[in-house]
Amino acid sequence: MLEDDLKAVTKPQYVDQIPKAVKGTNRKVGYQMEQRCQVGEERLDEIAETLELKQVWDRDIDLLSGGELQRFAIAMVCVQKADVYMFDEPSSFLDVKQRLAAGRMIRSLLRPDCYVIVVEHDLSILDYLSDYICVLYGKPAVYGVVTAPFSVREGINIFLDGNVPTENLRFREESLQFRIGEAADDFLIDKAHMYQYPKMAKTLGDFNLTIQPGEFTDSEIIVMMGENGTGKTTFCRMLAGAEKPDGDQKIPPMNISMKPQKITPKFQGTVRQLFFKKIKAAFLSPQFQTDVYKPLKMDDFIDQEVQNLSGGELQRVAIVLALGLPADIYLIDEPSAYLDSEQRIVAARVIKRFIMHSKKTAFVVEHDFIMATYLADRVIVFDGQPSVKSRANAPQSLLTGCNTFLQNLDVTFRRDPNTYRPRINKLSSQLDNEQKSAGNYVSSMVYVLSIVE
Repeated sequence: MLEDDLKAVTKPQYVDQIPKAVKGTNRKVGYQMEQRCQVGEERLDEIAETLELKQVWDRDIDLLSGGELQRFAIAMVCVQKADVYMFDEPSSFLDVKQRLAAGRMIRSLLRPDCYVIVVEHDLSILDYLSDYICVLYGKPAVYGVVTAPFSVREGINIFLDGNVPTENLRFREESLQFRIGEAADDFLIDKAHMYQYPKMAKTLGDFNLTIQPGEFTDSEIIVMMGENGTGKTTFCRMLAGAEKPDGDQKIPPMNISMKPQKITPKFQGTVRQLFFKKIKAAFLSPQFQTDVYKPLKMDDFIDQEVQNLSGGELQRVAIVLALGLPADIYLIDEPSAYLDSEQRIVAARVIKRFIMHSKKTAFVVEHDFIMATYLADRVIVFDGQPSVKSRANAPQSLLTGCNTFLQNLDVTFRRDPNTYRPRINKLSSQLDNEQKSAGNYVSSMVYVLSIVE
C-alpha cells in the first residue's frame, strides 16, 4: 500500500447502475467478460458455469434482472488478475443457492499472494465465506471504527452481542440473541377468517408457472421460498391483480398493498412530502409511528430529497409506504435488500409486529434465510426449473417447508451451541452428511430473534 503497487478490483454495491457505466456498442454479457478476461478459457468456463451466466451469455446487459446483474458483476471481478479483490454486498438479489455458489466462487480466488475483502450483511453467508471478520461500529454518516480481525464465529457473535471484549467497549445498548422455540408442525388456521385462492397457471413467453390452491388467514405471514426465476414475483403480481391467470380462473378481489422488488424513485421532493402525499392517515397515527416509523429510524433522513437517498434508506421508505396503505394483504418483495444486518432484524420485527397488530396477512419473498425463518408462520416452496417451468406448492408448516426447500438446494443448517444462530454446514462435512442421512436439513428448532435490552 505504501509503494502504491497493489492492483485492486472492486465489485460495486449498486449493481443496477452497471448498465449506465458500460461503454461501447457491443453490450453482450459474453463479449464484456471476454474483453476483461485475464484467465484461461477453462477458468472462464468454470466461472460462467458456477455463476449461471451461460443462459444469458448473448443477452444485452440492459436486459438483465437484478440477480443476473449481480452474478455478472461478480464474474467480471473473478476473470481479472489482481492483488486485492473487493466485493461489496455480493449476495443482494441472489437466492440461497446462488449465494452459496457466489461464496464458493469468491473463495476460489484465494492465492498465497492476494487478499479478498467482502462486505456482507447476510450473516449465514458471511459465516460460510469468511476466514476472519472485522466488526465495524459507529454512528452512520458521522464516524466508523474497524476492530481487529476475529475468528468467524467470534466476530459474528461479538457483532450480535454489541460488545467488543478486547476493547472493553459496548457499541450497541441491546444484544441481539436467537432464542429457541419448538417448531409447531401446523399453523392453526382460524376458519372464520380464512381466505382461499384457486389452482392457477400462468405462461409468460417460455416460462410456465403452476400454482397449487391454498388458504391463509388473518395475522399470518407466509414466506415464499425458491430460487430466482421460479415465479415468486409473478405469484405476487397475480395476487395483486396486476397479472391475470391463464384461462377463466379468477382471484377473489382483495385490497392489496405491494412493496416491489426494484425501487426506482420518481418522486420530486422530500421523504416527508412523499409520506404526506401517499400515506397521510397512517403517517399521522401514533400507533403507526410507534410500530413502524420510529423503529425504522426514519427521522434520520425524513427531510432529505427522495432522489438523493441511498439503497438502504430507499428500502426503508418503501417498507413504510407499503405498510402505511390500508389493505387486506401486504405483498413484500425482498425487504432485506440493501439493509445492513441490524436493520434487517429491525425490519423483520416491524413487519411481524405490524401484521399481528393489524390482523392482516403478508406474503413475503425473502432470500436471507435467517430473516425468512424469523418472519414465517408458514412457507410456500417453489420448485422446478428456473425460467422454464416451476410450481408453487400449497402453504406448509415452517419446519416441513424449510426442510423441503433446503433439500432441493442440498444444503444443511446447524445451530451455534452458544447463541443458537443458524449456521450453514460446509458441503460434505461430517455434520452435513449426518443431517442429510437423518433427513434433518434444518434443526428441528425454530430460531426466534430477541432483543435483550
